[in-house]
Amino acid sequence: MPPNRSDIEDLRRVIDCLPTRTREAMLEGIRVNDIIVGAYSDRLGGVCPMLAAHRCGGRTSLVSFARAWDAFTGVRRARRATARELRALETQLVASLAAEAHRAEPGAADLRGVIAEHQATTRARRTREAAQTGSWAFLQGHRERPDAQEERGRARLEASPAFVDEWSAAVERADRERALS
Repeated sequence: MPPNRSDIEDLRRVIDCLPTRTREAMLEGIRVNDIIVGAYSDRLGGVCPMLAAHRCGGRTSLVSFARAWDAFTGVRRARRATARELRALETQLVASLAAEAHRAEPGAADLRGVIAEHQATTRARRTREAAQTGSWAFLQGHRERPDAQEERGRARLEASPAFVDEWSAAVERADRERALS
């Protein structure tokens, strides 16, 4: 049964997720090895595309590739990959590498621009804050004094007299129980 459109699309999505070095190694590997479907390797020296990539330097393991490859080939048992299946895999690998090369330059420039814009906006905001407060202290980062937690606890106690009364009563009960023991 020939693969349906979603099988080839799934295979392409998984190929796009592979690291560039692995895709390059897989392309080299499928050209120099006997490729099989439905198994990692066979007794006659055939290997799956991922093992072929591994042998050519692409050290990645991606189970979803094996599943997508087997779904694309419609495998029921281990066998040699057909010329059509190999052509389709090679075409998808080449297309994926070409698409990445095409995206690399403009995408990197766009990202650099966005980062620079964000940094400029952040600098402008901090400058405004410093002008309003008259201090650049916020640039030092948040460092809490060792006694700050204790101070916050004392302030909380002073702000809530009912809590102080409850706490004092609990301490007195604990002291009495300890004295009785």
